[in-house]
Amino acid sequence: MNIPSATIKAVLKTGRFEIPYRVYENDGPHLICLNGIQQSMAMWQGFVTRFARDYRIILFNFPGQGKGRALSGPVRPSLDEEVDIVSQVMKATHVNHDVSFCTASWGGLVALAFASKHPHAVKRLLLGSIGTRPNQKMIETIQRARALDVKDRAQIANLIINSFGQKLPESVKKKIGAQFRTISKENLQAFCEHGLNVLSVQKLSDHIDLKKVTVETVLIRGEEDTIVDLEDVMFLSSHIPNCQLKIIKNVGHFLHMESEQVFDIYREVLSNTISNIE
Repeated sequence: MNIPSATIKAVLKTGRFEIPYRVYENDGPHLICLNGIQQSMAMWQGFVTRFARDYRIILFNFPGQGKGRALSGPVRPSLDEEVDIVSQVMKATHVNHDVSFCTASWGGLVALAFASKHPHAVKRLLLGSIGTRPNQKMIETIQRARALDVKDRAQIANLIINSFGQKLPESVKKKIGAQFRTISKENLQAFCEHGLNVLSVQKLSDHIDLKKVTVETVLIRGEEDTIVDLEDVMFLSSHIPNCQLKIIKNVGHFLHMESEQVFDIYREVLSNTISNIE
């Protein structure tokens, strides 16, 4: 299947940040996709291929992702700054209130923070591979990454793949390796700073009031995700008022990048025909 071409490719300058974004125009409901850390708009190519005919899709890169960058101050934005970036992108792309967020990993935490502050600005959250705190595997991975020589970027890529990307197709593993070989100094710094930030986070409730996330929320976890514990996701699900949890067999942390089966889950959720798929 061919990947549709973006109708709009532009760069938003907001505050101290420069945010590249793309819009795939359609008369259907609006979708915003939020990347995980050190991921970029490219991770949603398969998603766009399958959904651009039915939905208006907005993609963008946070600072430290792709060509997203800080023009001044710290390379890494704070969570509050990321929430504001989402708001500004929505304004720039004229997103309506019938919008759903589809997210990966850290992008889900940004979506939760946004929904807690702007409960009427989003209809639905579809959050993939999200947890409330780093598990032991993630802590060990971050600590090992900190011990590596930052100049040996191939080692960093291999660490990520071996720690929680084992089920990725070989073609995607090669792309991750190429991504780290060519990563900018600023983006590598942002990646390292995020690792330290993850280790410093103790309770999600200290940063996000989950009781205020009243929109329909669906959490999706790969059964073989090594860095997000099932107990943690179940805890998160129990503290969001209108929430369901779906466990997908035979996939890990990267979900739809590992198996096209996950696209069927997305479509069911977005079509309001949620079933007990395992």
